[in-house]
Amino acid sequence: MASGIRTRKNFKGEAPRLERLEAALQQWTAPVQRQSQRQIAFRTCFYLHPPTSGQDWTLEYFLQSVHDPDFLVSARVVWNNPVDRLEYMGRTIEAPQETLLAGLGLASRLYPVLEPSLQTAQPQSCQLNPLQVYEFIKATAWRLQDSGFGVILPPNLANQEGWANRLGLRVQAETPKLGKNQRLGLQSLLNFKWELTIGGQRLSRSEFDRLVALKTPLVEINGEWVELRPQDIRAAQAFFESRKDQTSLSLEDALRISTGDTQMIEKLPVLGFEASGALQELINTLTSGNQSVEPIEVPQSFRGELRPYQVRGASWLAFLERWGLGACLADDMGLGKTIQLIAFMLHLQAQDLLGKPTLLVCPTSVLGNWEREIRRFGPSIKAIVHHGDRRPQGKALAKAVQKQHLVITSYSLVHRDLKALQTVSWQGIVLDEAQNIKNADAKQSQAVRQLDAQFRIALTGTPVENRLSELWSIMDFLNPGYLGPKNFFQRRFAIPIERYGDTASLKTLRSLVQPFILRRLKTDRTIIQDLPEKQEMTVFCGLSAEQGTLYQQLVDQSLVEIESAEGIQRRGMILALLTRLKQVCNHPLLFQEDTSLEQTNLSDFRLASGKLQRLEEMLEELLLEGDRCLIFTQFAEWGKLLQPHLERTFNREVIFLYGSTSKKQREEMIDRFQNDPQGPRIFILSLKAGGVGLNLTRANHVFHFDRWWNPAVENQATDRVFRIGQTRNVQVHKFVCTGTLEEKIHELIESKKALSEQVVGAGETWLTELDTDALRNLLLLDRAAVIDDEDN
Repeated sequence: MASGIRTRKNFKGEAPRLERLEAALQQWTAPVQRQSQRQIAFRTCFYLHPPTSGQDWTLEYFLQSVHDPDFLVSARVVWNNPVDRLEYMGRTIEAPQETLLAGLGLASRLYPVLEPSLQTAQPQSCQLNPLQVYEFIKATAWRLQDSGFGVILPPNLANQEGWANRLGLRVQAETPKLGKNQRLGLQSLLNFKWELTIGGQRLSRSEFDRLVALKTPLVEINGEWVELRPQDIRAAQAFFESRKDQTSLSLEDALRISTGDTQMIEKLPVLGFEASGALQELINTLTSGNQSVEPIEVPQSFRGELRPYQVRGASWLAFLERWGLGACLADDMGLGKTIQLIAFMLHLQAQDLLGKPTLLVCPTSVLGNWEREIRRFGPSIKAIVHHGDRRPQGKALAKAVQKQHLVITSYSLVHRDLKALQTVSWQGIVLDEAQNIKNADAKQSQAVRQLDAQFRIALTGTPVENRLSELWSIMDFLNPGYLGPKNFFQRRFAIPIERYGDTASLKTLRSLVQPFILRRLKTDRTIIQDLPEKQEMTVFCGLSAEQGTLYQQLVDQSLVEIESAEGIQRRGMILALLTRLKQVCNHPLLFQEDTSLEQTNLSDFRLASGKLQRLEEMLEELLLEGDRCLIFTQFAEWGKLLQPHLERTFNREVIFLYGSTSKKQREEMIDRFQNDPQGPRIFILSLKAGGVGLNLTRANHVFHFDRWWNPAVENQATDRVFRIGQTRNVQVHKFVCTGTLEEKIHELIESKKALSEQVVGAGETWLTELDTDALRNLLLLDRAAVIDDEDN
């Protein structure tokens, strides 16, 4: 207020009115000014005492040392010593009566209940009924404290945790007894006992009814005062009523209580939860991290050697299988998810628990890889591949798989052969590269959900690529209903986290999914110590003059058409434009109808693309060093042009793997590249066909010739090389055309890398929502980035 008077020159008005305003303000603030100038060592304090008899509480007045809150001088002492300077217990208090009275006067403006007591000559306290006490604690105490007054409450009411120690339940739970081959699940019911508590004290029904009859918000239990909320009373009464129908508690309920996602049963807070026996082991393991699982013995039938973290992974799968819970093994690419699953299957076999076949669903491109890995590491596992025109159908399928341990098929066939697959009683369902079901509405995602099995496992290096809805889709396959319906998940987690960065929601979501996701990173030296370094670098390339001209023409022409389009048509036109621009950034020949190299001069073809010029320079250097490389592109047509061009340029064999490559050709290429000392040293792969499921550690360079604009997808491709078995440092080269949309989107991706483990808004669909001006700014070509012909 004093500062307001000092700046009164900022007020405008008639002089007499301003003078009256100034006088009123000075009179009103005088007690505060005198107190702040002379009595800053002590302040007025209010001490709340519970009733000794009857129901009324006492709010007693004190002077409190500002620097030592435990030093109190009661109003009675102040009034009994009418002096300007009070010597009390070794302390000197200036103007004690004036300080106390001024404080009471100011406080009464915040809390008018004090006013009647101030009518006495020497006010020492006032009486409060239970309702007034409740309001004082809830609404007034903090206001007085914020205004500089002292407030002292009974310990159990001053302590916020104690204040929250409200009416609720204390629960004890254990699992029912199970046979050897029986499994629980999230919806399995537990044996449990409960008791009603308040203030840490057990309440019988009669004691509860007695407290309710008091009709007061504060009740005393064994000398402790606690809050009795009306909504809790109603919930408890409903709970007692529901006991007639025997309230149930599922394993999912127990996990939610343990992880902190929910603290309610029948709308009553759970104030204590105690698990016993096997249930305690499960909850302790799931909530304390996945490293505490008791390790299994490596099966004697396993042909190979498991690293310690791989033993933990197989043990973790076995632990969750024993409980009938779905598991997502989300180790980084290259850490050996395949052999961990094989070890897990061999463990079940050793325990005589492989009574029925397990279905393994994977991308078509790695069917052969799974077949080879099982023969190599777990030859005792009987496995067949369900694929091709001659695959059994209907009843013939059930007959063909009945003596198998593992049936390997592709995502596309799960949807196509769903009815036949549903006739089989599956022991388990395993999804490899489980990000293939990230779209919960896709046909293959819906199909795998319709297959029943005793256990479910998802293998993926990228449980979340773009959006949290992808995590929901995988988790809903593993443990149906655990994260709620999709629309609920969007409201509760996806929107708050993705749109608003809600850290509390993120923490809750992590606590919910952490028990079911095992995630280890190659960069974590506690996991693996002998993997070399990965060096990532962006290779910025200019456009050739031909590319620059074609790029600008495309942008100008397309934006005119896009501006007049709407809805789906507009979005489709934008996506088509993005594809064409990326093709232009690769090579202008991709945009021509005749993409044959037969009539093209070798030098002319090279000079037409800035990226190609840089690629050739880098390839020449690495070939001189004796290195091998992978070149990824998302355009198969570009691979078909690049392969013969590089063969002519370097006079050596270059191999190319894409969607139309046969299984036999694929395996031959991989074998020659990995194992033949005289084999090809340059391997071109289309990103979709070669980005997952391959082990190509013979290479130590990776080129991303064009960008997928999704870090997770690019990292998957890089991990064909950066994985176990790699002995050299891996260099990753990401090509970007400067001055184009490639450079601008690259900058956006880099800026979001820190968030990629939570949510990365990658891909291209977001671009379709930009207005025409924003789109033009994104696509606008920087002519300075175009390579002049004379530079070559």
